[in-house]
Amino acid sequence: MQKKLHIRKNDTVTVLAGDSKGQQGKILSIDVKNNRALVEGVNLVSKHTKPNAATPNGGIVKKEASIHISNLMLLDGGKPTKVGRKLEGDKLVRYAKSTGAIIK
Repeated sequence: MQKKLHIRKNDTVTVLAGDSKGQQGKILSIDVKNNRALVEGVNLVSKHTKPNAATPNGGIVKKEASIHISNLMLLDGGKPTKVGRKLEGDKLVRYAKSTGAIIK
């Protein structure tokens, strides 16, 4: 059984800790097993690549590295918020604890 996470793919999040603290971006993918996420434009690292068909010259490429989920917080209306769950009819939905608004 996998643990439920407070964030999902395509959510907009802000980084709470680390070198990328304060940066915001959209979640590209989540690794549930390791509790890590890739966030667009955040936690960039330099990757050295050999020449190949995709990159004929090779060189150094900037790419996103994963961040632990505990260092991310969901943005609701541009402000960070905690996420709760409640039953809406017969369906469990996420809601922003700061405003009470339902998150898609």
